[in-house]
Amino acid sequence: MPVLRKLPTAQTALIATLLLASGAASAAAPTRDDLLTDAVNTQDVVTYGMGLNVNRFSPLDQINAKTVEKLAPAWTANLDDDRGQEAQPLVHDGVLYAITHKSTFAFDARTGKQLWRHDLNYEKRMARVVCCGLVARGAVLYEGKLIRQALDNRVLALDMKTGQEVWSVQAADWQDGYTMTGAPLVADGVVIAGVAGGDMGVRGFLDGYDASTGKKLWRFWTTAGPDDPAGKTWEGDAYLHGGGATWLPGSYDPKLDLVYWGIGNPGPWNATVRLGDNLYTDSVVALRPKTGERVWHYQYIPNDTFDYDGVNELIQADLEIDGKTRQVILNANRNGFFYVIDRATGELLRANQFIDNQNWAKGLEPKTGRPILSDTAKAVLAGEEQVIWPSNIGGKNWGPASFNPNTGLVYLNGFELSMKYKLLNASWRRGMMFVAADFSFRLPDDGKPLGYLRAVDPLTGKRVWQVPYDPPANGGTLSTAGELVFTGLMTGELVAHHARTGKLLWSHQTASGIIGPPITYDLDGQQYVAVMSGIGGLLALYLPHPELAKVPKGGSLTVFRLPAGGAQ
Repeated sequence: MPVLRKLPTAQTALIATLLLASGAASAAAPTRDDLLTDAVNTQDVVTYGMGLNVNRFSPLDQINAKTVEKLAPAWTANLDDDRGQEAQPLVHDGVLYAITHKSTFAFDARTGKQLWRHDLNYEKRMARVVCCGLVARGAVLYEGKLIRQALDNRVLALDMKTGQEVWSVQAADWQDGYTMTGAPLVADGVVIAGVAGGDMGVRGFLDGYDASTGKKLWRFWTTAGPDDPAGKTWEGDAYLHGGGATWLPGSYDPKLDLVYWGIGNPGPWNATVRLGDNLYTDSVVALRPKTGERVWHYQYIPNDTFDYDGVNELIQADLEIDGKTRQVILNANRNGFFYVIDRATGELLRANQFIDNQNWAKGLEPKTGRPILSDTAKAVLAGEEQVIWPSNIGGKNWGPASFNPNTGLVYLNGFELSMKYKLLNASWRRGMMFVAADFSFRLPDDGKPLGYLRAVDPLTGKRVWQVPYDPPANGGTLSTAGELVFTGLMTGELVAHHARTGKLLWSHQTASGIIGPPITYDLDGQQYVAVMSGIGGLLALYLPHPELAKVPKGGSLTVFRLPAGGAQ
């Protein structure tokens, strides 16, 4: 039987009620109720983020601070791919699903036996428009279908039992600079899919599709045009090549019926050639899933010139703020500030720095959170080369954080890295980089590490504990009721730390670097942990760290469990 614990939030209590009422755990194929209960149904993982609230928290505690030392591989599988493996696996009804940029696999979750494989074919020329490696980040399971995105901008549904294609739609032309590297979200029967390509001079968007047929229902443009009241935040036709990519998936609140999605940086990076706030770039937008209607938005950085983006995961939580329980979303932004936003209204409730080094802003305006640019940032806008903290990798990159409602802490992989930065001139050309800036990463000369696994108080931005990792980790975290935090290292280790103290409790070396998030689930009364390995992606390509060159390539999947009797 799955281990289910009552969590101290109204949201998860509502989900648990839905689970018991619907009998979702025994459904033959993932249903709407399975999506709603994914955060508490420990037998399955059918969504990216281990729940529509993307908490990446599990109530399982068989593997805990006392037993984790016995954790060992149960089986491994080769993924036949030497690219970066950034995807999160999924599990349903005893089958584990994994994707790479080119393939989709189904494995027997007990033995690792491959049940089926589906391959994608791409034009080789397409690789030139992919920013940061040929990667894929995940899928969703719904109504008997595995729904994923492809690098050539297809959204497709595969039969979960056979791997056969059920439907496929073409969202954009890769020759325009668009690619799809993210994971889709299903909200109220609508598949919502975003695009990468913000540094290629594209105009970003989100699309909504009928999950049953693939019929396109709506499109939301992330750079506001003349038909949008926010269109006045762009000069002339700059919005047509204004970036605003949507390459990481959002989250969904079924009670409020709102989808939250992070929007990427404006393009080109040189803000002096696109004056104005440039909505909705570097923002979170709240949309109705059935129509794509925007209900509210909050912009982290108007007229961003440092490629800080706004796409990081939007974790849902219920927190007590000023004596009142508030329904919020949590965002550890690349710009180095941690935001707490009311998810019903978009009101900013808290914004605090969560990294050591930050020099692009003097601070944030207390009520609005609008950045107050530093003299260093103003010098960049005046054409000078400057050293900027954090770099455009950010104080946290894309690797998803987790939120543990028992500790009230967010666990994330943080960075302390700067860059030399200077704005340039550039002209837009179809399918070509449209950046208009020159930058180079600066490794610290004082011996300090580049990254830390951090436990952060979301209301203050303060670290309760941190553990240095160099090279920095970027694969995401998983937290559990067993008082554990799991994360993968780019040197290949999957590690487990104590959630309250940060103490390293367990480590296992996998075959290659880990740059994707782990999951956990229950099968036959046994708790499992699964993670994909395979070095690649942005940091392996561009971070000048000598240790990364030593990491062997090759994609694989490793599944762990305790030995018989090891749960005592």
